[in-house]
Amino acid sequence: MAVEKKAMSPYEAERERTVQENKRKMEALNLRHLSAAVATAAVAPKTPSPMKHKRRRLFQAAAAAPSPPRRSRRLADLPEIKYADACAEVDGERVGRWSPRKRSGSIYLARTGTASMKARMEAGRKAEELEAQLDPEFPSFVKRMLHSHVVRGFWLGLPSHFCDMYLPKQDCTINLVDDKDEEFGTNYLAYKKGLSGGWAGFALDHVIQDGDATVFQLIKPTTFKVHIIRASDDDDDNEETE
Repeated sequence: MAVEKKAMSPYEAERERTVQENKRKMEALNLRHLSAAVATAAVAPKTPSPMKHKRRRLFQAAAAAPSPPRRSRRLADLPEIKYADACAEVDGERVGRWSPRKRSGSIYLARTGTASMKARMEAGRKAEELEAQLDPEFPSFVKRMLHSHVVRGFWLGLPSHFCDMYLPKQDCTINLVDDKDEEFGTNYLAYKKGLSGGWAGFALDHVIQDGDATVFQLIKPTTFKVHIIRASDDDDDNEETE
């Protein structure tokens, strides 16, 4: 039975005409075959690119000539200090403690242990006996050495009342004289009432250790005579003074 074809509306007729026109354009451009080729290429394994490999530039760092260390202008004419020469070997161990005022061949070695309380008290007692025998015309005081005085820090605080009565009210240089009448200059800080720079050189040169006792005798307005009493557990060594 024949089926009558229903008449299309004007909109459907225009749409059908546009579709047929687009098909003719695709056939003319061969777009169907092009899309099939793209799909096949996407599935196929990729081949390496024939592009040339870029050469890597190898930069060799030029060996820079060592430049001399920068020095202050005021030190430019002075000889360079060799810090390695300041160290010495004692019993197979390197000792780095060094003082510019130290006698040649004299090496400071911090005591591995601390002096016993008995040795400290004995050294202090002997120092007080020695002070009592000194000329009272020259004021004096006893100073017992601590770790901070002779090992770390090297700051020696002086009795406050002694500084107020006998020492200058401003910073100055105070000389320390040992038993051989050799003088060592130190920096006295009036507002802190103690010895700073220079005291380390004196302590190291005379191997003053934690537990020793000292007697400071003011023989001039800015000069001390220093007597050292060693703290030792051996009775014979206790008698050593300077």
